[in-house]
Amino acid sequence: MTVSVETKRRFALATALRGALMLLAGLYAIIWPSEALTVLVLAGGILLVIDGALGLWSLTFGGGKSGNYWFDVAANALSLILGILILISPLLATILTVTFLGSLVGIVALVVGVMQIFVITREREHYARIWPVVLSGVSYILLGLVFLFFPLIASATAVIFGGVLLVIFAFGLFGWAWRLYQRSKA
Repeated sequence: MTVSVETKRRFALATALRGALMLLAGLYAIIWPSEALTVLVLAGGILLVIDGALGLWSLTFGGGKSGNYWFDVAANALSLILGILILISPLLATILTVTFLGSLVGIVALVVGVMQIFVITREREHYARIWPVVLSGVSYILLGLVFLFFPLIASATAVIFGGVLLVIFAFGLFGWAWRLYQRSKA
């Protein structure tokens, strides 16, 4: 099945539009990190609620059982609770600030890191290598400590870093769109 020239050009245009949106979002995050942080926090809250709810649903009704049932329940419940707190924060702007939310992220990261290390060391005989999971747990713990001790700086830095990555990715998409367009002419 061959793809028509018109379809190839539409693919190139769609890729270029994706790149333009990525570039705008990245520049927005770099230039106005606090406003971008607000948008990201709300989007993250929505994702956490969906992830936590679907995770709990799959554990309860979907047959998604694992050997770490209570770890999965706790992680999904924390995800759901954190997502709900993030979504109601605009209503409680004086109480739930970015500092508080950053501290919550730090606490959740600490809990997840400690739980990962605990579970993998407890069940190490079932795994060939435990060091990747231990390293992941230590990474979560370090991230949690950074967010606990420096919540505003960590949040703003993460937004700016994400913006830089979006800009870089946007230029990659522009290059890909150009190649697709050039191929449509051949």
